[in-house]
Order: sequence, then C-alpha cells, then structure tokens
Amino acid sequence: MKAMGKIGFLGGGRMAEALVRGILEGGLVNADQVHVVDPDAGRCALMAETYTVSASTEYAPVWQCDIIILAVKPQVMGALLDECRDHIQPKHLLISIAAGIPLQFMEQRLADGCRVVRVMPNTPALVLEAASALSPGKAAGDDDLAVAREIFDAVGISVVVAESYLDAVTGLSGSGPAYVFAFLESLIEAGLKVGLARHDAEKLAQQTILGSVKLAMETGEHPAQLKAMVTSPGGTTIAGLHELEKAGFKAGIMNAVEAATDRSRELGKLL
Repeated sequence: MKAMGKIGFLGGGRMAEALVRGILEGGLVNADQVHVVDPDAGRCALMAETYTVSASTEYAPVWQCDIIILAVKPQVMGALLDECRDHIQPKHLLISIAAGIPLQFMEQRLADGCRVVRVMPNTPALVLEAASALSPGKAAGDDDLAVAREIFDAVGISVVVAESYLDAVTGLSGSGPAYVFAFLESLIEAGLKVGLARHDAEKLAQQTILGSVKLAMETGEHPAQLKAMVTSPGGTTIAGLHELEKAGFKAGIMNAVEAATDRSRELGKLL
C-alpha cells in the first residue's frame, strides 16, 4: 500500500463522510491526517466529533494536504476551482467525485500539470459497498491512479475506464441503486398482495436480493445459469418469469440504463 500522506476534503456531505469512514476503517491514514472543509459549521462539528478528524469552514488547512478530494455539488465546481486556482498545485493529487464534471472542465481552470482523477461512485458507499469507476486526467500517472483506487476500494470496489465511458457508468451503477430499490419495493408490495405481513415481506425481499447477489459474486456463474438453477419445468418460477417477460422486464431495465446514460451526456454538455 502506497503511503497516502494527508487527505483534504472540499465538501463534507454524506459521500465525503463515507470516504472518511472508509479510509479510516481501512487504515489508509490516521484521523490526524484528514481535514474536512464545509461551509456548514454544524456539519464540520459532526465530522470532527464522529471521526476525530480536523474540520473547519476555512480552506487553508487543505492546501497542506497531499490529496484533495472535491466532494461538492457539480453546479458550484466552476466557482470553487476559480476561487482555489492559486492554491491547488501540481504537488496535489486532485480527486473529483462531482457527477458530470469533465476532466477538461477542471484542468482548464487549474495550473498546468495539475494531476486530476475523476471518479463516479454510487450511494452504497454509505455502507462501504460502492461501485466506483475512475478516469485519470492527462497529468495523472499510474501511481496517482493507484492511490485513488486504494481510497475507493476502501468503500467498495473500483474499476478504471476511459472518461468517455463515465456516462454509461452513471447510467448503470450511478443510477443503478434506484433501480434496485424500485425492484425491492415491488417485491415487498407483491408480498403484501399475496397476504404476507409487511415486516415479513420486507425481510424476505431484502435477504433474497442480498443473497442472490452474493451467490452471483461468489460463484462467478453467469446470471442465466443461476436463473436456470431456480427454474424447474412447469414450476412456479417459470410461471413468474413468463409474466416478467410479458411485462418487458429486461427491456425496461435496459431502457432505463440507456435513458440515464443519455441524460448524463446531456447534463455534461450543459455544464
């Protein structure tokens, strides 16, 4: 594991908090090596009390960090970079988790040679189970990418993709938790429809999704093969699958990912 040095966060929201928790629990750095900046003093107090990290509304301590994680909303990124341009230098490794903000947008607002890595994580980072995709900027080297991956592997798993694929990542894993929650909600309500008590329907549906995903990950089997293991000729499962096919279940999921990908591209152009 490469030594991390000090890590600063510009933005102390829930995703930043997930990363702080992950890097501390993973032993990547100690709490005294982390500084969080957020305009909300209450949020700073919460981060300091919960994780014993340094937190303030002032930028200055972040410039002493080796790694700076940009965890702000996309619509304020331009103003933030313009304000901080004189302080962010090539010695800093800059990691952005702002959705839809291209590397070029950031690099144009920074000094020449600044090392930037763009990351698309997703909300399961809040329970250290994120799926994150990383894309390096033109000045970021292999060591920079390795450091960034260690940080995001501390809150789940990471893959490296060309930036041109990040819109597709947004459509799949970025928006994907919402599709899963919609499926979970549907299973629970279906359980209610066929007479189960709500608490039983919730527990059974949640564990069914969790166990099925774990089975797929641990066996490495193709989903079609795992589906076949559950599906007996003339049985209950094939009857249910037939209804899903009639409802266009697969096409609906594929269309949702494609629509989210297209929307991500549109938003990127607007930014």
